[in-house]
Amino acid sequence: MPDKTNPKELIWIIGASEGIGAALARYWAKQGARLILSARSDARLNMLVSELGSEHLALPLDILDPNQIKVAADKLAHFGPLDRVIHLAAQYDPGKIADIDLKTAAQIVSVNLTGCLHIAQLTPPMLRKDGQLALCGSVAGYMGLPQGQIYSATKAGVINLAESLRVELQGKVDVRLISPGFVDTRLTQRNAFSMPALMQPDDAAKAIYRGLNGGQFEIHFPRRLTLALKLLRALPYWASLRLTRRLVQ
Repeated sequence: MPDKTNPKELIWIIGASEGIGAALARYWAKQGARLILSARSDARLNMLVSELGSEHLALPLDILDPNQIKVAADKLAHFGPLDRVIHLAAQYDPGKIADIDLKTAAQIVSVNLTGCLHIAQLTPPMLRKDGQLALCGSVAGYMGLPQGQIYSATKAGVINLAESLRVELQGKVDVRLISPGFVDTRLTQRNAFSMPALMQPDDAAKAIYRGLNGGQFEIHFPRRLTLALKLLRALPYWASLRLTRRLVQ
């Protein structure tokens, strides 16, 4: 685990231009960390770095391009080994399976799952020994829920990927899984239903910060939602599917 007593941790946050990523960048900057902030949006990243201070770096990045990640790694090499890589980038498009636009679905799979795989493959050598790689799943990946496709399916894949990495990189990299519930962002504002236990990005950032500085593999929040969903997942299908069916009635 990264050294929590070091006020100048070097942290790369991918998906930092808005929402949870931007809130986490602001929170970690207040703790004295040096940040490399990545997303596809140059303008938002530059605005955030201007807000946080010149010691932080904006590094625009398309996670679907492994060559861009390699170029970014070369640019960051002179900074020294990273203490943490926190990967939050994702796309979301709620809807029923019958209504999914296949081109949109393919893009979501590419960003949420393939992009995550690129980060998982290319960033571990950039970390110091026992440095931290955190991947962002979602409680939507715990089980198939109505209106969650194709996002839910990709997040189930991220959860599986993080579990595998935790074992494969044991003793080398501290792999963590972040599983947020509903957080009030531009993405979730597309939901047409009432979101239980809705959190603000600042509160989500604090939960992630505490969790990554703790010892648990999975950081999931808010507990009143996540524990209920974990219980639902643990039930036999005859019970869990009967309960989830009520969500569309």
